[in-house]
Amino acid sequence: MLRVPYDDLYTALLRAMQGLGLVPDRASQCARLFAETTRDGVYTHGLNRFPRFAASIANGSVDVNAEPTKTAGMGAIERWDGRRGVGNLNASASMQRAINLAKQYGIGGVALGNTNHWMRGGSYGWQAAEQGLFAICWTNTLANLPVWGAKTPTLGNNPLIIAIPRPGGHVVLDMAASQFSYGTLAAYSKRGQPLPVDGGFDTEGHLTKDAAAIEASQRALPIGYWKGSGLSLVLDMLAAMLSGGLATHQIPLDPTRESGISQIFLAIDPSSVASGQELTEIAEGILNSLRDATPVDPGKPVRYPGEQTLQLREENLRLGVPVDPEIWKQISAIP
Repeated sequence: MLRVPYDDLYTALLRAMQGLGLVPDRASQCARLFAETTRDGVYTHGLNRFPRFAASIANGSVDVNAEPTKTAGMGAIERWDGRRGVGNLNASASMQRAINLAKQYGIGGVALGNTNHWMRGGSYGWQAAEQGLFAICWTNTLANLPVWGAKTPTLGNNPLIIAIPRPGGHVVLDMAASQFSYGTLAAYSKRGQPLPVDGGFDTEGHLTKDAAAIEASQRALPIGYWKGSGLSLVLDMLAAMLSGGLATHQIPLDPTRESGISQIFLAIDPSSVASGQELTEIAEGILNSLRDATPVDPGKPVRYPGEQTLQLREENLRLGVPVDPEIWKQISAIP
């Protein structure tokens, strides 16, 4: 495993972003989001996603100069056009706008259409939690998930993020509507390792832990079977209808041309309804109850969503951030 200091990772990504045509301040923010994602252990949506990001810019799917514009709104809810700009920059700006609205109204919502892949969705949950706000956000995707009972992909795996601020460590759920994201499937396939649980069907229709077989069949397993299928559908409908962006069935199937997608960002300011002490006491009671559960494996205590992120963040800052040697070589060679 190759590890590099976080500052070196950020510097290399900054140089790469500038090489792709981003102006300095946008290049800095985009590089930071990529670097933080990698630092936090979401390798599939950090550095490893850079080649696909660069390809999307090269083929014109992503406009590095475009910034989102407001097209409609009333009170605490607004619709914005992402103008096919850089996905993580559009998403971060939209979440910040939702946060600002929530500070004014108690709750704020931004529906963002015509945007691009947001990379790690959890970034925007952390963004809100670090400012003391609850957050819910999601995106639709290209069709990569079969509706329950079908063989061909017609739904997206539509990631959903729910974030809860907490002094002792924020609780951030970052999940796809499929049992495993395609980035995770690709990582297991590259390592030649089986998935820990069944992740989809092979070409013969059998449930399997073979990531490569699932990639070949394009039959990823929805979380909760028909429940995840239904969740994916309604997330797509809400995002496309409120934002005016594309629905999953309209999004190009080429991953490097996955553009025009729809996203929702909701923020809630809890200070408008409860004191910080009350909120902390409730959160600690819930998490203490979680920790009292008897683990199946005594060596693997149960954890809350986001807890491992904090552990990996500390470890990777201390030891260096794990990087794919091939991609790191490509990034480092950019002048």
